[in-house]
Amino acid sequence: MRLVVDPIKCDGRGLCAGLLPELIRLDDWGYPIVNPEPLPAHLLPHARRAVEDCPVLAIALRRSQVKK
Repeated sequence: MRLVVDPIKCDGRGLCAGLLPELIRLDDWGYPIVNPEPLPAHLLPHARRAVEDCPVLAIALRRSQVKK
């Protein structure tokens, strides 16, 4: 699993970075920059909470694609 952000929906509130600072940092305008690597298993519950708590539903969990 990995996190993705819809830049059209996101309004830069920064709640996701507060909930998951290990994988999300904010740019100079408060918009999230998400680590593109697969989520470590121990952070999955925190990532789910960040997804659920996003007030504009701009962040989502996606299955990682297997590289060949």
